[in-house]
Amino acid sequence: MSGITALAELLASMNPILIDDEFVFCTVPGSLAQYLELAPVASFVEAEGLTLVVSKAAALKANLSFDGAFRQITLTVHSSLAAVGLTAAVSTQLASKGISANVIAAFYHDHIFVPAANAEAALSAIQELSA
Repeated sequence: MSGITALAELLASMNPILIDDEFVFCTVPGSLAQYLELAPVASFVEAEGLTLVVSKAAALKANLSFDGAFRQITLTVHSSLAAVGLTAAVSTQLASKGISANVIAAFYHDHIFVPAANAEAALSAIQELSA
């Protein structure tokens, strides 16, 4: 498996970037193919339905229900899917500041979705881990 596995190296080089757009989590019936025009950044099939992470604008345009808006912070370090502790370190740091975190690990990077109102504070908190 490629990517960095050493926690100290991951924390020192994660270089978090706050994405400009706002995102929402929605649950919908049917298959992903029915929602591709919404350009979801993530999806997950659960027993209760299909979860989509889409831009807030796309959800509003499609009249999808959602609770809360989130901003995405991408950790630009190429973390291995086998790395231990990165998600725990980031979520613990955010929890210590009273900020919720919804983490999605993709092949190259980890992406943390935080409440839009707390995005700047979350970015600062994550940057503290690299110091």
